[in-house]
Amino acid sequence: MISPTRPALYSQTIRERWRRPRFRGELPGATATAEDVNPLCGDRVRMQVKLADGRVSAARFAGDSCAICTASADVLSELIEGRSRAEAAALGAGDVLGVLQADVRPTRMRCVTLPITVLAKALG
Repeated sequence: MISPTRPALYSQTIRERWRRPRFRGELPGATATAEDVNPLCGDRVRMQVKLADGRVSAARFAGDSCAICTASADVLSELIEGRSRAEAAALGAGDVLGVLQADVRPTRMRCVTLPITVLAKALG
């Protein structure tokens, strides 16, 4: 039974972003790309960004990942578009979780943070 004070693991936002991601796909002309894998669960994520005048003008992700990781990558891609490189790099799990509206268990936090660490590599 789900506690009335604790949100479900798969929030409506996670389900929606997993079923219909808005930022999934290749980014032609990407100026920065990185990819990594979570060996514990097999999630694989590639983040691609296009930088113009020190800002993220476009972002996309690709990969094979669980619902939480896919939703995290999709939300992160949306959050970074239009931000400066430094602002994009400063985003963290709290920013993504705020949009996902989910109480992700500690054992699944790597699903949330994998796209963030991949983005850091791409921007690094």
